[in-house]
Amino acid sequence: MFRIFSNQRAIGRIFCRIERVSQKSTLAHHIDTELVNDLTEAAGVPSSDKHYKGPVCSHNEWDPLEEVIVGRVEGATIPQLTHEVKANTYEKNWPFFKERGGQSFPSLHLLKAQREIEEFCRILTHEGVNVRRPDIIDFRTEYKTPDFTSTGLYAAMPRDVLLVIGDEIFECPMAWRSRFFEYRAYRSLLKEYFKGGAKWTAPPKPQMSDELYDQNYPMTNVEDRHRLAAQGRFVTTEYEPCFDAADFMRAGQDIFVQRSQVTNMMGIEWMRRHLGSQYNVHVLSFIDPNPMHIDATFNIIGPGMVITNPERPCHQISLFEKAGWTIAEAPLPTISDDHPLWLSSKWLSMNVLMLDHQRVVVERSETPIIKLFESLGLTPIRVPMKFAFSLGGGFHCWTCDVRRRGSLQSYL
Repeated sequence: MFRIFSNQRAIGRIFCRIERVSQKSTLAHHIDTELVNDLTEAAGVPSSDKHYKGPVCSHNEWDPLEEVIVGRVEGATIPQLTHEVKANTYEKNWPFFKERGGQSFPSLHLLKAQREIEEFCRILTHEGVNVRRPDIIDFRTEYKTPDFTSTGLYAAMPRDVLLVIGDEIFECPMAWRSRFFEYRAYRSLLKEYFKGGAKWTAPPKPQMSDELYDQNYPMTNVEDRHRLAAQGRFVTTEYEPCFDAADFMRAGQDIFVQRSQVTNMMGIEWMRRHLGSQYNVHVLSFIDPNPMHIDATFNIIGPGMVITNPERPCHQISLFEKAGWTIAEAPLPTISDDHPLWLSSKWLSMNVLMLDHQRVVVERSETPIIKLFESLGLTPIRVPMKFAFSLGGGFHCWTCDVRRRGSLQSYL
């Protein structure tokens, strides 16, 4: 809670220092750092003391997980069939978006997904992880900006909107118009983390005017998409920076990212400049006609260990081979063809969450990849998730690891 002037000692120091500062000739040239710190302390906001361990700290995808945000099913709304949604989804699902955009997802399916997510939260708590949840918002509400009108999507996938690098949490500038106000569901948590000492950064929010989207981008021809992806052309243009957090994969001082349908080079360059020389930002590319989010294509699960998608090979895989990494190819998913996956592919089977170097959370029915993890010496934690898959994400997508116990290291 924001404790206004609750520290009496700090208050006393404030009045003494105000009197001292007031005696200075030119206040603008005599900024009192101690006064600022005392005001901060009195307000209940920790100072930027380098020894303070804040509530947000995560350097990679596998250190012991202490606190995680898990998304919500409540309020989930079918996106309208806009240009960017059409480019990121399968043609067989377009009638679903066109006819039902702006409405809730099928209620029985949502109920089953909600039960899965609540069970997931209970299991995480049992495994010693502190679980946090976003606020409940009805995303059916229509909103209008000077550039577009839309309804919302959901607060189901915190991995898409929030990115933690070290002690800094980013509120990412996503590219779908239906996700323009999605950050509002997480603001209560972000303010709490900030008051606890975390760095909270919001990159420039895109206008999402028509200029951000290639209006002539081919939608049905896979061959054209392969060719354009190889040329670096996607439905999002370079009009302004945009990126989804789920296009980034963290391995200590090395951050891996893909140019995708929702993450452009301006967004990647913004992150590179912001992070500075302490981090190496590597752009990866894959043989993928429709890239959107890296974690069902290339999922780092430990120091020097990555799961790859055999249908989407990485052009830069030699970088990891030369570094001596273990590269494990994910087996084919087992989920049935008739199971609805409105916003994703079957490869959510490899979209797993590491609780530490040993434990991995995986869909309980995906026996082939469970056996793969066991062969790698890992301990699978089997959790039902296939109805939650339908909303567009697996365990990695449905979460944002806020705090992992570990230090910044290099693994390349």
